[in-house]
Amino acid sequence: MKGSCACGTIGYEIDSVDMPMSHCHCHSCRKTHAAAFVTTAGVLREHFRWTKGHEHLSSYESSPGKLRRFCSLCGSHLVAERTAAPAVIVRVATLDEDPGVRAQFHIWVEHDAPWLNHEQLAMHPQWQPGR
Repeated sequence: MKGSCACGTIGYEIDSVDMPMSHCHCHSCRKTHAAAFVTTAGVLREHFRWTKGHEHLSSYESSPGKLRRFCSLCGSHLVAERTAAPAVIVRVATLDEDPGVRAQFHIWVEHDAPWLNHEQLAMHPQWQPGR
């Protein structure tokens, strides 16, 4: 499966999703993604490779030993990793195709933003009516 940043400068490929997909609500994920939560999945290092734009990859150490890797041009956060860990944590929204698996759980929900609404809201295929 292929993945990329928003501007297309950085590309990567994965052979498989090797760990459960989940939605993380921690403060750090919320801030780095500017979102209520982020969907992640672990990919073993031997199943992950950068295919282009590696020279535009920047990183931020969000906690001791944990690097968040992002595009220095568009800011897309692509993976997080601890250098000694056997897997990288892919930001699923940066995949260019359906990985064929679905999130199994939410983590760090004690960090939920008070404005996050878990109830069913109206859904629209594009803009809401009247816009």
